[in-house]
Order: sequence, then C-alpha cells, then structure tokens
Amino acid sequence: MKKNSLIFFLFISSFLISQEKFSKEISFTTDNDLYVSIVKDRYYTSGIFLSYRFLSNTKKPSLEKKIIAWKLAQEMYTPYKATAPIISLHDRPFAGYLYASYGILRAYKNNKILNTSFQLGSIGKNAFAKETQNLIHSIYGYREATGWEYQIKNAIALNFNATYLKTILQTENNYLDITWTNNLNIGTVYTNISTGFKTRIGLRPLQKMINSIAFNTNLNNSKTNYYREIESFFYIKPSVRYAVYDATLEGSFLNDSSEVTNTIKPIVFNLEAGLMFTSKRFNFGYAFIYNTQKSEGLRYTNGQSYGKITINYLLH
Repeated sequence: MKKNSLIFFLFISSFLISQEKFSKEISFTTDNDLYVSIVKDRYYTSGIFLSYRFLSNTKKPSLEKKIIAWKLAQEMYTPYKATAPIISLHDRPFAGYLYASYGILRAYKNNKILNTSFQLGSIGKNAFAKETQNLIHSIYGYREATGWEYQIKNAIALNFNATYLKTILQTENNYLDITWTNNLNIGTVYTNISTGFKTRIGLRPLQKMINSIAFNTNLNNSKTNYYREIESFFYIKPSVRYAVYDATLEGSFLNDSSEVTNTIKPIVFNLEAGLMFTSKRFNFGYAFIYNTQKSEGLRYTNGQSYGKITINYLLH
C-alpha cells in the first residue's frame, strides 16, 4: 500500500510540474572529446556555453513565442595533441574563441523557427583558452598543454548567426518527426552555411517544435497556449556545411601575424545523435557528434568525434 501511494505521489508530482509554465531558463552546455574517448584530445577539444533565456512579452500576431537569449561562450582548438612544443608538430594551430552573444528566437505558429544572434568577443590569447585547457587537464590529471605560444593571434571577433527551421514530416501518433535545419554564419571568425535534417524519435508523444526542449522553445507564460510538458526522445541530425572562412584555422584577416595557419576544407559532413529528456525543472541532453576533417594537412584524416552534455534549469 505504501509503495502504491509513493508511486501515485510521484506520478501526481510529475504531472503537476508538467502543467506549470516557466518563462526563464539557465543553460549550461559543454563539448569535449573526453566525453567519447579518454585518449583523444585534439582539434575541436572543448566548448563551454552558459546561457540565460527568457520569454518576451512583446510579439507579433504570427508569433507564438519570442525568446531572448544571452550567452557567454568559449571554444578551444589544438593540434593532434595538446603537448606540441615545436611548430613542426602543429598540424593545425592552437586557437581560442571567447565571446558574448545576444539572440532572438522567433517561434511561429505555423511550426517554423527563425533564430538570429550577434557575437562579440576575441580570438587569440585574449580568449584565455590556454588557461582553461590547463585547468581541465589539472582536474583530470593530464599533462600541462604546451605550444600555446604559437596560437592564432589576437583579433576582435564579430559574428552574425541565423538559423531557420521548419517541420516537414510528422507522424499521426506524434512519435516521429523530421525538421529541415539551415544555418548561416558571417563574420570575422566564421563564415559558412549548412543544411540538414533533424529526426526526433519519441519515447513518449513528441511536443511541437514551438514547445520543445529540442529547439529551446519550451518556455511559456500566461500569454502562450502551451505548458511545460514531459519530454523524452532520441534524435539524429545529419548535415553538410560549406565553409568560406575560419579564423581559428586561417588566422584573422584583421591580424595576419599568426605563425601557424592552415587551409580550410570547404565541404564538411556532420552527424549528431543524442538523447534529451526532462525531469521536474531540469532538462538534460547528451549527444555524440562526428564531423569529417575541417582542415588540410591534418595528421588524422578520418574526422573527429566528441560529446556534448547539456543541463538546463527552468525558472518562473
């Protein structure tokens, strides 16, 4: 009897949480190749992203939601190993990118999303990537990184990003859907364009794209027609990217004094597969990501894999 009462209580608690509306969210995401291998430590080796999102009260009639996002982020790149004290070991340059961004996500009532953001920061020594990597290495007991004195030189970073999403297929029972994804970057750090498809496979009925943790649209208030819902699903997202410019590889056109630079490979295939789920006020996610090589002259030409861990916390 006590066991049945406990199960009933947990069920009711979960249901009540799902019927609440949360209009704010704090998000922490970390990328690292350590999440897929304890021996690989190369190329795109770390990304740290801290975000605060909130639902705006001003919107147009065609919009279901307008979500404002502030983000602080750092990305880190190394050669095929982090202990490369001489230039001849650098098959790609050490590089760091530190930035803050402001973004607006527009979730339309016809199951379309337009997300735009502006990034302002720095590449080079001012990104403090060396210090972050050595801190991570000290935590895990790895050797101190060497070779950062040859990293891409300091330059201001100013980038614009736009993402357009559209649901193109949804099954009647809502256990599977496919979204067309498109992304554009233009700026002093990255200039590229990509397109692909994101397929969700639900362990329970899927939420619409304008109210799902899969698309960062799960925020609601008294003016929206949705509530916080329980979600649990797998997803797979293949895409292809065409790159024109990458300052973390080529050095910035604003500062051509970098000692080590590389030539980009314009076409890159990317595959992301993961799991996302909700638990009370938290959202969790893990993804495995693979991409083909982004640069010429790499020692390892079979691409790169790394993991992504996301933890979000909802606020009223």
